[in-house]
Amino acid sequence: MGLTNQLSTHFARHDPHKIIRGILIATFSFAAMGTITAVWGNPFFTRMTPIEGWELPSLFMFASLAGVFAAIRQPSCSTNKAGLGSIASFLGIACPTCNKVLMFIFGGEALMRWFDPIRPTVTALGLFLLALSIRTEWRKRRILPLAVPPFGDI
Repeated sequence: MGLTNQLSTHFARHDPHKIIRGILIATFSFAAMGTITAVWGNPFFTRMTPIEGWELPSLFMFASLAGVFAAIRQPSCSTNKAGLGSIASFLGIACPTCNKVLMFIFGGEALMRWFDPIRPTVTALGLFLLALSIRTEWRKRRILPLAVPPFGDI
């Protein structure tokens, strides 16, 4: 049985509102984060640095992972990893000079010299943490069998 079949079987047996919640969270995350980080032109925010080719696909991946996490999440499970992953993804995708938090931490020159080159890595780390939190949620519910056993079960 494939991954898609397993997920659809799981959600068919459970609350269909979770699927709707996941789709709504994914859509809202994509629209809100894309607007706030000014990945596309909008009247609310102006981006000081041009977007690069990896930012829009990263935004799509972030929104998708956030939607999946919202659909399968149970209260207080894996929330720390998902939150940290979301923050890292935001800091990576956002315009470095427009982000007041980053500007405060690094200052303008250090921000462009040291942080800007590692933004794709920070974004990838955030996406990895979100994916890890989804994996943790799946394992807790035994939705998917894992091909590799956890370290303690070998």
